[in-house]
Amino acid sequence: MKRKLIYSVLGLCALAFSFSSCTDFLERDSQSVLSSEDAFKDFRNFQGYVEVMMRLPPDVMKHYWCGSFNWGDDEIITIGNGDMYFGNDVDRGNYRAYLNNSSCFLQRSWSIGGNRFNKDIWGSGWYAIRHANIGLEALENGLMTDASQEERDVIKGQLLFWRAWNYMNLCTYWGGLPYMLKPLDPGAQFNLTRNTWQECAEYMYKDFIEAAELLPINWDNASVGTNTRGNNDLRANKIWAMAYAGKALLYGASPLMKSEDSINNLSDKSYDTAMAKRAAEVLGEMLTMVENGQTQYALVPWDQYRTLFYTQQSNWLMPGGTEAIMRSQTFGADSEWRQSNCYQIADMSNGDGLIFLPTANYVNMFGMENGLPLTDPESGFSKEQPWKGRDPRFYNNFIYDGLKMINSVNTDDEACVKYEYANLYTNGNYRDDPRGKSRTGYLMYKFIPFNANYFWDKGHIGWSLNTHLHLTWLRLADAYLMYAEAAAVSGNGAAGKATTCSLTAKDAVDKIRERAGVAPVADKYTTSLEAFMGELRRERAVELAYEGHRFNDLRRWKLLTEPEYMVKTSQEFDRAQPLDTSADTKENRVVNFREEVLLTRNLDSKHYWMPFSTADATMSVEFKQNPGW
Repeated sequence: MKRKLIYSVLGLCALAFSFSSCTDFLERDSQSVLSSEDAFKDFRNFQGYVEVMMRLPPDVMKHYWCGSFNWGDDEIITIGNGDMYFGNDVDRGNYRAYLNNSSCFLQRSWSIGGNRFNKDIWGSGWYAIRHANIGLEALENGLMTDASQEERDVIKGQLLFWRAWNYMNLCTYWGGLPYMLKPLDPGAQFNLTRNTWQECAEYMYKDFIEAAELLPINWDNASVGTNTRGNNDLRANKIWAMAYAGKALLYGASPLMKSEDSINNLSDKSYDTAMAKRAAEVLGEMLTMVENGQTQYALVPWDQYRTLFYTQQSNWLMPGGTEAIMRSQTFGADSEWRQSNCYQIADMSNGDGLIFLPTANYVNMFGMENGLPLTDPESGFSKEQPWKGRDPRFYNNFIYDGLKMINSVNTDDEACVKYEYANLYTNGNYRDDPRGKSRTGYLMYKFIPFNANYFWDKGHIGWSLNTHLHLTWLRLADAYLMYAEAAAVSGNGAAGKATTCSLTAKDAVDKIRERAGVAPVADKYTTSLEAFMGELRRERAVELAYEGHRFNDLRRWKLLTEPEYMVKTSQEFDRAQPLDTSADTKENRVVNFREEVLLTRNLDSKHYWMPFSTADATMSVEFKQNPGW
């Protein structure tokens, strides 16, 4: 009896792989089945099978209305309605809450054709791995009979990429797992043991590198992408695979992942230098291709920086531009409520009091335009003028005291007049209620237009503007910083470099700073690995702020449980004089500037990994629960 498979695409959405029409095939009735011989026989059918995996990754910006995905020391949620979000559970050390929290993208009810509420990492990840293995087995068995060698290569490359990519996500949160190279017999007893993280990293690297050898740099320039030219941005390519090959090795080399008993020795923060060196080599090779203009990728100019995170009036254009290396599909348009409610005070957004707020301790990571951290005695930072001379990304990311928030003020509207300026000083009207206003002295504006509100500026918010929020899984700036880290820790610190790239570790960091108008890493921070890593980690915190990286970075660096990273703070201050609305806000003076603790996490070694559900941890005696859970 022939094995039956759901016919995923049926003509691959009328001969076009465009995602705008690919929802239809995911809702086919039970009659839409083919034998495996037909499903895999040619490129069109097999590509349809592959593209099922492209619908599985969650769009972290779009789950349960507001997305909770920043779980490090970077964000705190307003009191009240925010209790339902997983970020608060992480603050309490209650990681098990992800098992019953629909706001969390780690594990929840999911489906292939589901909307933004039905995507996750755990369930869909394992589904994708099995899906990839079934496809690879079909290739090995010669079921793709009507295809060119290029078509076979591209199919195999994508299958390998998606298998490794899903393992990368699973291992990032849960640690080493059984790395399955064949589909399991559904009737067989599960008795696989967990691989170590480094063993998984080697498997991932092998899959990614082989995928890189098989995939084109740009589908638009390959014959397999001819029929879909202009709609190939979300298909795995050589650069995706190389970037993730380097990331897998860098993670495997990191202090948390380098040994099986790592959490038993949290003081050991050294790297596996040999594996880090290999990471630098593959990332360096990829960046050399970018630098030489061999790819479609480039850093977005500073004046287009916001388009990395949202677009407006661009026909729902997906954000990311030329810097987005890997993006997943997006699910559902962005409502005007979500555009403002997650980041704007309730009285200005018709919101329900939920705000994701930048912590003051994290805002402190944003140093000065001269490239120095705030703590450097030569930085020029002043507690009397704390907004002056800061890294331009500070102004891009945060609302601070005194900024004009409403352009067109209706003087007959009391609330409109009341909130015209961001009164974020202690007890100001942007702070006087912890349920719907700022708890920290700041608001985050990385992801929404500056004047998004429901007063007379409503032209900055609403469906008619086609606002699209979306986060890239891996963008080019991240690749430069991963290369810098790998090159530095594998030898020679700031001067470290790969044989495949002309950039030193310092050069790579400076390239990201240069785009933002920030001075290079100062010489005083290049004299030792420890000093340079401090600046590199700060650079990751600034450049990749609120994009879901901080929690994983703190974990892999074994910093999550260090006291300074378990504290979340506010900044308290008074205005030195009444607000001068005609002056440059950056020049405003304050008094009594101080930092106060809002929350201290009580985390220990077990919190470096997510727990498995009881059902998963008891599948067999060989599959072990993570320590402490």
